[in-house]
Amino acid sequence: MDSKYNFKFENLTVYVKAMEFGEVVNTLAKKFPKEERYELSSQFKKAADAIALHIAEGSSGTDPHFYNHLGNALQSVHECVSCSSKARLRKYITFVEDEENRSMLTELSKMITTFRNRISERIKKNKE
Repeated sequence: MDSKYNFKFENLTVYVKAMEFGEVVNTLAKKFPKEERYELSSQFKKAADAIALHIAEGSSGTDPHFYNHLGNALQSVHECVSCSSKARLRKYITFVEDEENRSMLTELSKMITTFRNRISERIKKNKE
């Protein structure tokens, strides 16, 4: 985003990728049938957006606080895997779109896990 007002978390690659994924899901969900508007499409969009939201919210607190929010972001990643699979099984998205989602989610999962591990190490060092 181009703004003269920048928050530190906006420079985190994992946050940027999470924001991008949320927009991918928002675009895909527009193809879902109308009867899914308040069902799977809504759940999928909420879970996808929650990844970036947890990263942003957690970044302003202590290391243990951030660690927990990253855990919540990781749970949202897993929820998105299930939503994407459901969307493919119901033929709302193609196999290729599901694979692209899974690729992005795998990358986010690895990034969040690595970030959590680094924060965990900092927490342990601060206790010593």
